[in-house]
Amino acid sequence: MAKQDYYDVLGVARGASTDDIKKSFRKLAMQFHPDRHQGDKEAEHKFREINEAYDILKDDEKRAAYDRYGHAAFENGGGRPGGAGFEFNFGAGFADIFDEMFGDVMGGRRGGQGTPRGGDVRYNLKISLEEAFKGRQTTIRVPSLVLCESCGATGAAGGSKPIACATCQGHGKVRQQSGFFTIERTCPACHGAGRVIEKPCRSCSGQGRVRKERTLAVNVPPGVEDGTRIRLAGEGEAGVRGSPPGDLYLFVEITPHKLFQREGADLLCRVPIPMTTAALGGDIEVPTIDAGRVRINVPAGTQTGQQVRLRTKGMSVLRSNQRGDLFVELIVETPVNLNKRQEELLRDFDGAGNRKQTSPQSEGFFAKVRELWEDLRE
Repeated sequence: MAKQDYYDVLGVARGASTDDIKKSFRKLAMQFHPDRHQGDKEAEHKFREINEAYDILKDDEKRAAYDRYGHAAFENGGGRPGGAGFEFNFGAGFADIFDEMFGDVMGGRRGGQGTPRGGDVRYNLKISLEEAFKGRQTTIRVPSLVLCESCGATGAAGGSKPIACATCQGHGKVRQQSGFFTIERTCPACHGAGRVIEKPCRSCSGQGRVRKERTLAVNVPPGVEDGTRIRLAGEGEAGVRGSPPGDLYLFVEITPHKLFQREGADLLCRVPIPMTTAALGGDIEVPTIDAGRVRINVPAGTQTGQQVRLRTKGMSVLRSNQRGDLFVELIVETPVNLNKRQEELLRDFDGAGNRKQTSPQSEGFFAKVRELWEDLRE
């Protein structure tokens, strides 16, 4: 019985795109799946035809051979230069089909052979606010897994080499047939590497890596904030037997400052001033984060909480030449430990002046309180 044309089997034109072929296959595969037609030999045969056609047409090389030679390209090794034909294996083909239909749901598509990359490493780096402002170049010591020098990261001792795994024939994966389904999983013998070590290196026990403390030079850029994560690609743990290394992540922690509080790129500095300076006015000097100082004028009659803004005297802004602002919050300090002469002067001041003029805020507040009490008595 002559085989039906593969394009007719999938119901697509010869010039159909790969996506169109895949869409048609998925629709037909679900329609004629044996689980939906228990004991239906015709549906089972149709399902096999669909899978066979898709296995050929989804592959560019196989499809080109089929377009040129038809079914003869896959019979008795004919149809290709050198006499090498294609082999159709229903179990292997359906494993690929299963991946394409359900791979995303089952945790991703099947990967190639090879051991996984090395693990990522976290390092907490404490710096001062001044170092966050100007940046910091330093060295850190990180305990990690590094390549084994004794075996050159191969894991094999005495100049020997890893050999192909006998369980998976070097593929790193094994397959198990169950009816129409072929389940593929990582080889339990070589753990996906495809190779095994006959004579393990004594230094690393066949892992190709050993634990060691490394010294690394790191550069913290100006303007970093508390909690900033800096990634150093390839500086994490070495992979097993020469596989790619992981990454190193620096988590920046900025220690609290004695004078400044940070709010993004801006800084806040609370400065206490004597009551006399607040009342009469004057000049004071305040520090800046770059170890400088700035003289500011305190207006007469300054109250607690008033702020003076010093532009571009704040923190560096990450990856730019800009700076934030410095806000100086003035805190009026009430005098303590007065001597008798000072007490007398304050009493004279308190009795001689007009409180509505000298203390308008407190007088205004207590006037509202008295009005409230009078309303309550009514």
